[in-house]
Amino acid sequence: MFTTAVRTAAVRTGTESRHGTLDARESGDGRDGREAVRTDARPEDAPDRAARHPEATAAPAADPAPAWRELGVDSMAAALVVSVTRLGARSFAARCQWPRWHPLNERALAVTHHPLLTVETTRQLAAAVRARHLGPVGGPLPEPAAISLGTDVRSRPTETGTATDVTARVTLSDLRTDAGAPAFRLTAEYAHAGTAFATCSLLFSPSTPTLAPSAPPAAPPGLLHPPAAAVGAAAEPDVLLARAAQGRLVIVPRDRAHPVLLPGAPAVLPAPAVLEAGRQAVLLSCGATAPAVAGLALRLHAPVPVRGAAVEVAAGRDCARFVVLSGGTVLADGTVVLTRS
Repeated sequence: MFTTAVRTAAVRTGTESRHGTLDARESGDGRDGREAVRTDARPEDAPDRAARHPEATAAPAADPAPAWRELGVDSMAAALVVSVTRLGARSFAARCQWPRWHPLNERALAVTHHPLLTVETTRQLAAAVRARHLGPVGGPLPEPAAISLGTDVRSRPTETGTATDVTARVTLSDLRTDAGAPAFRLTAEYAHAGTAFATCSLLFSPSTPTLAPSAPPAAPPGLLHPPAAAVGAAAEPDVLLARAAQGRLVIVPRDRAHPVLLPGAPAVLPAPAVLEAGRQAVLLSCGATAPAVAGLALRLHAPVPVRGAAVEVAAGRDCARFVVLSGGTVLADGTVVLTRS
């Protein structure tokens, strides 16, 4: 059931992105999408009309390149988005660049980028679109309340040089006002060398709880961190889990101030880190490898403490569900889709 849901969402959002299914009534032309038909129009009038209205035939003007602060990152080195161009009321085109030596990537001659690069790029796109096109909004971009990622394992780019150039078609949907600020879903369809390979969707809601729990659970004693390879991580500092008594999995990051997963040593886990903890738990529990992951999904219900929450995994035939709990309360749940060997 979870596999069907994730793949259906990926197909739906990908189709919307490719065909630009923007409701004409929301396009701002005031004509409900109906184009007036002139019965007296003549072919020889076309050059004259183009001269009077050059915007009708000109390509969309490229927006200025986003500053790294607009992307919600701490430095230019962390920026993955190169440019964002508005195509319509709720559609955009973007150019991105993924460095081969990103901290989450493996150190190998041929690198397949970590799936969190897709999630982080989508988050940066959401920050840029929110800052430039959703009116004056104070404060940083809230944590996504839901994340959905689907990838085609056959067409994922492999990098042997310096960086991978990626394009994205971006669509805004579910736009509304929540707690006095815009709530929206941003979906990005990614392609490399003209071939689509991933679709990622993030749901943002300002009312999503972001405060740290008053009493985060203490990590139990006698913890044992698994090797990085066993959880699909590139290096030991990327490991977010440890085994406690009776084999229980507990979130205990090896690096409390990881520059990508936990920038600034926060008191609660950012949503992408929660998703990564779930991915690691599924790979460890199912004995699967990182390249087998074809889809990821997360729903965040409450803040997840940076240390001490338990992760439980229920494995299926080609997918597994994970639940993050603290004191018997479900804080987050998600799904990891695995390809069959």
